[in-house]
Amino acid sequence: MSWTVYILRCADDSLYTGITTDLERRVSEHNGHSPKAGARFTRSRQPVTLAYSETALNRSEASKREMAIKSLSREQKLALVNHAVALI
Repeated sequence: MSWTVYILRCADDSLYTGITTDLERRVSEHNGHSPKAGARFTRSRQPVTLAYSETALNRSEASKREMAIKSLSREQKLALVNHAVALI
């Protein structure tokens, strides 16, 4: 099972970071397209769009990376997102 760390851009331009094993399903949940609710933070900030993702070896590594990203400033998170877009 592979894990993904992701950053969502919310309708109010805020950023949300999380982890999942199924990125497409999880983004759909955050947008309210599933009986299973997304995070409380994103419920009032829909729609959300995927801004960034990266894979992790396991849940432990994904959680560590999630916490590292959450500790970044908004500007640093945006730089991470913009750098990933520039690579595509």
